[in-house]
Amino acid sequence: MATIAQWIEGARPRTLPAAIAPVVVGTGAAAAVDKANLALALLALVVSVCLQVGVNYANDYSDGIRGTDASRVGPVRLVGQHKADPENVKLMAFSFFGFAALVGLALVALSAAWIMIPLGALAILAAWRYTGGDNPYGYRGLGEVYVFVFFGLMATLGTLYTQAGRVTTVGVLGAVGVGAIASAILVANNLRDIPTDRATGKVTLAVRLGDRGTRLLYAALLLVALLAVVGIAFTHPWALLALLAFGVAWKPLQVLRSGATGLALVPVLAATGLFEVAYAVLLATGLWLA
Repeated sequence: MATIAQWIEGARPRTLPAAIAPVVVGTGAAAAVDKANLALALLALVVSVCLQVGVNYANDYSDGIRGTDASRVGPVRLVGQHKADPENVKLMAFSFFGFAALVGLALVALSAAWIMIPLGALAILAAWRYTGGDNPYGYRGLGEVYVFVFFGLMATLGTLYTQAGRVTTVGVLGAVGVGAIASAILVANNLRDIPTDRATGKVTLAVRLGDRGTRLLYAALLLVALLAVVGIAFTHPWALLALLAFGVAWKPLQVLRSGATGLALVPVLAATGLFEVAYAVLLATGLWLA
């Protein structure tokens, strides 16, 4: 039976910045049009974090029963390493999905953003189908697309829409920025797992691109995030505060340039997550000041 510490590690806390950052930026974009609502932002944050934890447990379950987690490096795999019963891990995943749905319904009711109901249902379905089901798209090199769409565009713009009742250009650019960084976290994760994924037949984008291509993709995604800030700064100059966050990104970029592999890439995930939070907070601060 898994310990509480192992269950917490199985939730993969290092990935939570991907859930927090879009809510922060979406709220900042709402503040830029004087529509920020911190109560609604808190509800959006709960939804986003629960979806992230749910998809992490769902991935642990689905990868574990397929045998692709048997010899990975990095955080504990509850199913793959036989730490917990697979059905319990699956139950935990759907418990978080269910709670996200309940809080999401409360958010929709308070904001009257009814369009978010079908979009939220789609997000939960996509979270499960990432590595679950008969033909998971995470095994076909589409994981980064999922992260960009749901933890970039949808989470950021959904947060903005529930507070402001509309989508803005600033919100779209902010969504692109945080989505690119969230995708970079997954790119770093899949770069680390290329050997085991290739051996078990899990064809991630990293497996398709190879080692060098994946490292270049990581750098390109960070460049997209930088360009998003520059785009916002044309109308909101204080957004340039977010450029300070790129000091945090320097170290993981250097680690990738050094050719590090395996466990040496684990700190890159943590550093990229910290970068995403710093980017989101500084960008939102700039938008709030505007």
